Amino acid sequence: MYALIYGKNPKLSEAEFWAFVKRFGLKVSVVESSKDWVVFESDKSIERLFRKLGGSLKLIKIVGEGEEAIRDLEYAKLFTVSLYGKDDWKLWRELGSAIKKNFKSQGSSKFFKPAKVYAMPSELILKGFPEVKDFVFISGKKLYVGETVAITDPFELKKLDVERPVQRAIFSIPPRLARIMVNLSEVRQGNFLDPFCGIGTVVQEFLLQGLNAYGSDSNPKAIHGAKENLKWLKKEFNVKRTAHLEVCDARKLKRCFRVKFDAIVTEPYMGKPLKHHPTRGEAIKLANELDRFYYQVFDSFRDVLKRNARVVFVFPAYRLSDGRLYRKDRKWLEKLGFEVLGKYTDFEERHRVVRDIHVLRFKG
Repeated sequence: MYALIYGKNPKLSEAEFWAFVKRFGLKVSVVESSKDWVVFESDKSIERLFRKLGGSLKLIKIVGEGEEAIRDLEYAKLFTVSLYGKDDWKLWRELGSAIKKNFKSQGSSKFFKPAKVYAMPSELILKGFPEVKDFVFISGKKLYVGETVAITDPFELKKLDVERPVQRAIFSIPPRLARIMVNLSEVRQGNFLDPFCGIGTVVQEFLLQGLNAYGSDSNPKAIHGAKENLKWLKKEFNVKRTAHLEVCDARKLKRCFRVKFDAIVTEPYMGKPLKHHPTRGEAIKLANELDRFYYQVFDSFRDVLKRNARVVFVFPAYRLSDGRLYRKDRKWLEKLGFEVLGKYTDFEERHRVVRDIHVLRFKG
């Protein structure tokens, strides 16, 4: 039995996890879940595949239920305690002391205090994970006791972002989100295209996952930057595959690519940066103006996609001046042969333009 701890956008993390389960053909049976975590039955392959998830923080192997399961935990000289479901420092310390007492016969041990009642991956790495253990208690209908066996490495994600030779800080999609979007496609292998690749963040994720990677952008300077970044990726992450990159207008893809694609994963041009939160009327106008462009892009997608191929596409939504969120309903997608399978937002409170991630199937 395992547990997964979701990241800062739990709804998106949950959607990614279930798409990931389908993508890799995992047999998963839910035992219990909340908005922040899920406890489930699965085979051991989940431990190997966890690194391909972008939106989850930890994978925990459950050893038992109730505080008596503490005796089944493996000895560690240095450990911490992560408590989910309760924000209770007193309980946190009691559990840590109980573990330390249980380990007494095997040797001395001590536990360190994280910033919250649970340890974040960055804290664990800095302390020496996996040698330093993270013992986890999840308080649901039952008390689940386990040990963290895999974590998402925030330092690796940061390296993929800020250590590349070519940067476009405002315009680049975060590597974390690129990984989530690849999983949302549910496509495990085949030809993957990012037709708005910019400096190559999504394409680099294609390569890291061993996929047939294609990218294009109408800006030659961006393609040059993507090529430089992918050279760096090969060297720093020992990537063997190469990507096929083209300078190409996303509205004219069939002129640039002769292959058919199993998936398109992309964040397009989202409009000019906004200086203020728009009114509803302003948001409708902005969305309609961009939709004239997006309609032509999706019409072009039809020329290069296989039947039943998937598209993961970021449309802009808008945080309005009254605090509400405007998300346009695009009925024209169905007319072009695209079925909307899911819609998920990703944003921070300060953002005026919100990522409205659509997962679609091309019916052909």
